[in-house]
Amino acid sequence: MSEPEYKNIHLPITAGTEPPRPVHEESYDESSTSESEYQHALEVIFDADNLHRRKSSMNGLDAPRLTRKKEQNRTDTACFVHQLLENERKAKRAANNGGLDNISEYRKGDKEGEDGALEADKHSRLLTKKQLSDMTWGVRALSKKLGSLRLKLKVKTVFILTKAHDEDLIGYTREITGWLLSKERTTPYIVYVQDVLEHNHKFDTAGLLKQDPSYEGRLKYWNNELCEKHPHTFDFAISLGGDGTVLYASWLFQRIVPPVLSFALGSLGFLTKFDFEEYQETLTTAFHEGVTVSLRLRFEGTIMRTTKRVEDFKRDLVEELIGEECDNNHTHKPERTHNILNEVVVDRGPNATMSSIEIFGDDEHFTTVQADGVCVATPTGSTAYNLAAGGSLCHPENPVILVSAICAHTLSFRPIILPDTVVLRIGVPYDARTSSWASFDGRERVELCAGDYVTISASRYPFANVMPQGRRSEDWVKSISRTLQWNSRQRQKSFKEWQDK
Repeated sequence: MSEPEYKNIHLPITAGTEPPRPVHEESYDESSTSESEYQHALEVIFDADNLHRRKSSMNGLDAPRLTRKKEQNRTDTACFVHQLLENERKAKRAANNGGLDNISEYRKGDKEGEDGALEADKHSRLLTKKQLSDMTWGVRALSKKLGSLRLKLKVKTVFILTKAHDEDLIGYTREITGWLLSKERTTPYIVYVQDVLEHNHKFDTAGLLKQDPSYEGRLKYWNNELCEKHPHTFDFAISLGGDGTVLYASWLFQRIVPPVLSFALGSLGFLTKFDFEEYQETLTTAFHEGVTVSLRLRFEGTIMRTTKRVEDFKRDLVEELIGEECDNNHTHKPERTHNILNEVVVDRGPNATMSSIEIFGDDEHFTTVQADGVCVATPTGSTAYNLAAGGSLCHPENPVILVSAICAHTLSFRPIILPDTVVLRIGVPYDARTSSWASFDGRERVELCAGDYVTISASRYPFANVMPQGRRSEDWVKSISRTLQWNSRQRQKSFKEWQDK
């Protein structure tokens, strides 16, 4: 089989509302986009043929009013993934000389107010079935294209993530920081490390700055707030650790994710594909020759809280979620939303008894589960909690949702695999004996009381993971064989034929 043809795509990662810069332009200024401009930037806007909306999970109370700006003065996104999607949409629109039935069209049902504001659905749980299908199809198509291309990024600002409590990893972080800041680099990189390392004696900021006075202006520190509000500040991310460190990077960048190159310094290494001993060669190649990016599907999980009702009757979660409902009579309201890379788990938490959990898919009630919990995993998370719960191993490029029960009190519950166009809702019935607890990639553990539920759907913000060049399917099979000893057994001996002499 011949090797795929690689192309160089010069893709400057611009921030805010500025149009993409020409390839030949050299500009290393940091982002000057104001906080309000960034927060109101249009990411992906959909064209809706079907204005049907789901019930309580479709409650748009948390949907922001986004200002429509002149096309010539902005781009619709600050995320390089969605910038590619937008460019492809515009190219197809020009070729077709008409509207494109794809993921970046304006919704016909959106209404503008007197101030010219556009009400656009922000979360994927708010999308119609067709919109969600078009969105996931667009991301999959882009991911397939990126698998045979080499993206040549214009990197100026580098984000470094490591385990701040690990002494060895702090030393590695200092080493790679010094290498990036060195005058031997052709580009004066700006390096961000975690703020807790500023006064860490192992990192020794003062000693690092003594090596060269110019380091002081280019060595900076990040915190959670900077990653949340200004993710477009970073052009490239480097992870030093294991798969847990990569998951933390996904947690920090809830929406826009810079390409993440991960060095294997942990235990397993499903997501960490590069050897730290070769970091100089690896980073030089990545910055000057380009990288191959794998877009990993992430889930969007939203906590929905039941609203208090004055009616004096027994409430039924199944009836509220799939029955008839008036637009002005919402039974639930959204509390918070997380984008996760591995799994959403709803379990019994500290309760001594098992949980009673209702599972819904789109507008249908799937089943009621009596178990310790339910694990809903992405293809990337199939080798994590999903595996321990008896779920299937799944290649990360499969567009699916994996649902597994945790210690179900039945002999007939088997793990199921659903398409990524389904919006799942995992809830606690009103007559449940105890509450349940939800966690997102093992973080942000919250209690779900009777009537509360979690919506789970494919996120429009995939995780951009830098991969080595080569066949990715073969690499995944090798990784599960290496780390999990998949199908490892002694080979059966052959027969030694008896011969009559």
